Amino acid sequence: MVGAVRDLSLRGGKRLRAALVVAGFRTANPNADLEPAVDAGVALELLHTYFLIHDDWMDGDTVRRGGPAVHTQLSRRFRSRELGAASGILAGDFAAAMAVDALSRVELVPARAMAVLNCFGQMQMDAVLGQQLDVIGSGKNVETTYQLKTGSYTVRGPLRLGALLANASPRILTALDRFAMPVGVAFQLRDDLLGAFGDPEATGKPLGSDLRSGKRTVLLTTALRRARGRDHRLLKSVVGTPRASDAKIRAAIGVLERSGAKAAVEARIADLVTSAEVALRAGRIPADASALLRGAAHALTERGT
Repeated sequence: MVGAVRDLSLRGGKRLRAALVVAGFRTANPNADLEPAVDAGVALELLHTYFLIHDDWMDGDTVRRGGPAVHTQLSRRFRSRELGAASGILAGDFAAAMAVDALSRVELVPARAMAVLNCFGQMQMDAVLGQQLDVIGSGKNVETTYQLKTGSYTVRGPLRLGALLANASPRILTALDRFAMPVGVAFQLRDDLLGAFGDPEATGKPLGSDLRSGKRTVLLTTALRRARGRDHRLLKSVVGTPRASDAKIRAAIGVLERSGAKAAVEARIADLVTSAEVALRAGRIPADASALLRGAAHALTERGT
């Protein structure tokens, strides 16, 4: 079980969250030694491992980062789906405990420790609430789900964590929050597009996994609202159908584009990035830090994997 956690953590990943901890730290104090931010980034990557393990089990995904999902790997190891699932849940719990342990080892001024621990706990709680909304899958207020599930620990939480480590002022923290919220939603919207249109070998995710699992993404709900006739029937026939053929999945992906849903999501991403840039200017972030954060926003929302 521990070996599976280690394998997934080191197999790949973009380390975006750890990088954003550094960005938040640099925004608050451009001259401070980066070691606390790097160490906190380790904790955040382990937290991410925990979420990935549980998310894959809940969604029934068998592939992650170009290799087996942890519950799949452990099912093979123990030659039992039940033992694999149970061990996968425990593996995620173990990664979460390791994340807290890693954070506890960051050298902090005692006065900052409470705020840092509170931030770390809050991003976990927000992500769990967002995942619950995602599991329910009503399709309502999907962007709120994205803010909680993804934005909380992918953009807002890491930036705030880094800033708190560097003793940021309330003004800087508020500016980072206002910048992070739209970027977090845009990040997940890009992830939805990559899940549908990206190369599975590059993304490390199976073809059409969101469609097969019936995940109510903004991309899907927009396409279902816009598609008509045969296209609408085709799309509905694969949603939540794990055994849908690759040919049918590819045809459904064509509907996502023909319906205009893909273009609508791209436009929404652009609007959200603009909102984030406006928040930076309004927050009077220093020029060097502002350039760093703008670069981060574009890296997060224009990525190809």
